[in-house]
Amino acid sequence: MKTVIITGAGSGIGLAVATKLAALRYNVVVNDYDAEAADRAAKEIGGVAVQGDVSNEADVARMVERCTEVFGAPTHLVNNAGHVHQSRFVDLEPADFDRMIAVHLRGTYLCTRAVLPDMLKRKSGCVVNMASQLGQIGGIELVHYSAAKAGIIAMTKALAREVSTGGVRVNAVAPGPINTPLVRALSDDWRSAKAAELPLGHFGEPEDVAETVAFLCSDAARIYVGQTLSPNSGDVML
Repeated sequence: MKTVIITGAGSGIGLAVATKLAALRYNVVVNDYDAEAADRAAKEIGGVAVQGDVSNEADVARMVERCTEVFGAPTHLVNNAGHVHQSRFVDLEPADFDRMIAVHLRGTYLCTRAVLPDMLKRKSGCVVNMASQLGQIGGIELVHYSAAKAGIIAMTKALAREVSTGGVRVNAVAPGPINTPLVRALSDDWRSAKAAELPLGHFGEPEDVAETVAFLCSDAARIYVGQTLSPNSGDVML
């Protein structure tokens, strides 16, 4: 049986991924910083909720311990937890920069480090990291967010080279603008301007990203290693 931990799964893309993988009969551990959101999502899909901050080492250890108690060691990890904050670079406070890096980059590191030894011992495992197209092209008033997501893409490539021979596949997904609470928290001007730039002319939906994650988690993606797939309405074409 496949068992997946999904961070930041209380809403948005994470919830869509949790819903999709639960429908595919994965055991799902729903993590979120918001305890109520985690509980609500877990009840919806029949999973287990674990509140926690992915940038906190003790919270991450507790999350993996709870998964192991209920379902056994995780076979899959989706590092999805995210945080958004909009600011011109000249106005960007160090605390806001540090929090962005902590949630995205440190969180991905801590969660992956927590599950990887057991995956390598079994010679089997799958890690999917949630990046962003802004980690590829950058975003105005989102320098810190872009930097964090670019770091995730680089981490994905480097780690994939390190552990793929041990049976663990590591890949990333770099969505374009998606209709989520995080994106809706950005200014109306930003969202309108971004939609106008897209070849499709509109943002994607969380379910579009969930399909991509589900593919990377599946055996159909067995030769995908260190890749970054991009459901992005044509915003970035590689």
